[in-house]
Amino acid sequence: MTALFYVLLAIVIAVALWQIVSIFNLKGVIATEKDNNTQGILFAAFGIFFYGLMIFSFWKYSVVLLPESASFEGVRVDNLYYVTMVLILFVQAITQFLLFYFAFKYRGIKGRKALFYADSHKLEMIWTIVPAVVLAGLVLYGLSVWNDVMDASDAENPLIIEVYAKQFQWEARYAGTDNELGRANVRNIKGINTMGVDMTDKNSFDDVPTRELHLPKGRQIIFKFRSQDVLHSAYMPHFRAQMNCVPGMVTQFSFTPSMTTEEMRANEKTIAKVAGINKIRAEKGEDPYEFDYLLLCNKICGSSHYNMQMKIIVEEEAQFNSWLNNQKTIAEIVQ
Repeated sequence: MTALFYVLLAIVIAVALWQIVSIFNLKGVIATEKDNNTQGILFAAFGIFFYGLMIFSFWKYSVVLLPESASFEGVRVDNLYYVTMVLILFVQAITQFLLFYFAFKYRGIKGRKALFYADSHKLEMIWTIVPAVVLAGLVLYGLSVWNDVMDASDAENPLIIEVYAKQFQWEARYAGTDNELGRANVRNIKGINTMGVDMTDKNSFDDVPTRELHLPKGRQIIFKFRSQDVLHSAYMPHFRAQMNCVPGMVTQFSFTPSMTTEEMRANEKTIAKVAGINKIRAEKGEDPYEFDYLLLCNKICGSSHYNMQMKIIVEEEAQFNSWLNNQKTIAEIVQ
């Protein structure tokens, strides 16, 4: 497949160079009606191919899209995405059709004269006001979704977790029984205190550090993000959540998981996606893949950026509480 790609790339480059060279030989050459007719037909044929390829891509590759959102807030994000894509595809379908249609219909024909518009206030008003109104509505809708998703002020008994980014791994810290994280600073990093937790702060004593995220289904999670070194981006695609991790400051994002890991594994789209992945892995002689939620870095943060991920396990709250109660606090670890 790679070899075929390089062959096609070489052909495209060769055709492009040939066309560029041909331009320099066009001085004094006048296109005939046959030339114009041929180019018009080719444009129309390419338009049909273009739309056929687009429809085929939607049908063939929809399996690579994410399954339904695994968080309640993500449903609103998905709705915003669908509305945006419908608008984009609607405009794209019309404008591209007109481009190919006009190139064919108004190709050069002997005796036909072009009609030029010096200006048209009506057209200017239409293509200025209509897009402005549509985009303003879309922006306002997007702001409404963003504000609702980001607002955690009315959360009842939220779970507070700090996510700490550094080249090239993630660490997490759960607020303990007081549900309040202790202070932390990069200057406090020493030995096994790899997150720089301030051990003079009494709120730190019951905090629980971990290298794996466990989340309870149906309970709102408030994430506090920090970075030790460079700009990272905490990305949890199945929950439709992403937030930059900025050195020197704390950023925040929240969502409420709506599906456990086991429930997502039973999702039809997830099953189809995993089957496709395992088919490829089997051909390579690799072990089969099992779906897991992941925390990824969505910023190119260095040479091992691709490997910066943390497993996320969503479970029922009773299972989560049992897991959390069996973890050691940072005070127990540092002592």
